[in-house]
Amino acid sequence: MKSFVCRSPGYEKTLDLGARFAGSLRKGDIVCLFGDLGAGKTAFVKGLAKGLGLDPVKVHSPTFTLMNIYNGKLPLYHFDLYRINAVDLFGLGYEEFFYGKGIAAVEWSEKLEGLTPESFWRVELKHAGEDERRVNISFHGQGLAERWQKLKDHFA
Repeated sequence: MKSFVCRSPGYEKTLDLGARFAGSLRKGDIVCLFGDLGAGKTAFVKGLAKGLGLDPVKVHSPTFTLMNIYNGKLPLYHFDLYRINAVDLFGLGYEEFFYGKGIAAVEWSEKLEGLTPESFWRVELKHAGEDERRVNISFHGQGLAERWQKLKDHFA
């Protein structure tokens, strides 16, 4: 698996990483986020929103609503699976959002179980100190390899 690691010394840097990453995304992309509580998953999604022309202040973790929709250059479908199981996604009609006209960002993606898409971006955030995070970005599936190389070069 090809991946690269970025260091984030704080919230603003995590926001910036997400915004820069958003410039590589296209309609139908799925960003699966992994990390412990407080690792920066929502901050990264706020950055995605910023990169898509949205106000990151309006982006909030949909822990109790399961999904929020934000309309920008592309719609951003923000899922939070912390409190649910993969089966609960069927009631949402998740396929429309995962494979739709926008970008799907899924926090707690490890809970997708058998619903993990064939092709997706993987963003893993880990604590690397009190305010510092380690952000590992990789991809899975066909069609992302060329874009991954451009993304990697962009972050180098």
